[in-house]
Amino acid sequence: MNTPFDFKDLSHQRLVYVRPVDVAELPDEVRNQAQGHDQVYAVHAPDGERLALVANRELAFLLARQNDFAPVNVH
Repeated sequence: MNTPFDFKDLSHQRLVYVRPVDVAELPDEVRNQAQGHDQVYAVHAPDGERLALVANRELAFLLARQNDFAPVNVH
C-alpha cells in the first residue's frame, strides 16, 4: 500500500524531545540541584525551548505523557 499523505497538515504542538544532558554543562544554580547525578534528561519543545530537567529518561517520558505530550528521543 502506497497512499500519499501530506505531513505538513499534522500538528506537532504536542510533540516534545527528550535528550540526555551532562550535568557539567548546566549553569551552577542548576548543577547544585542535580543531587549527585552526572547526567539528567531534558524535555524540549519543538522550537528548542527547555521545558523540564529530570533525573532519568523514564521520568522524562512519564512527565511528557502525563501532560499530554508525545515524547521522542533525541541523540
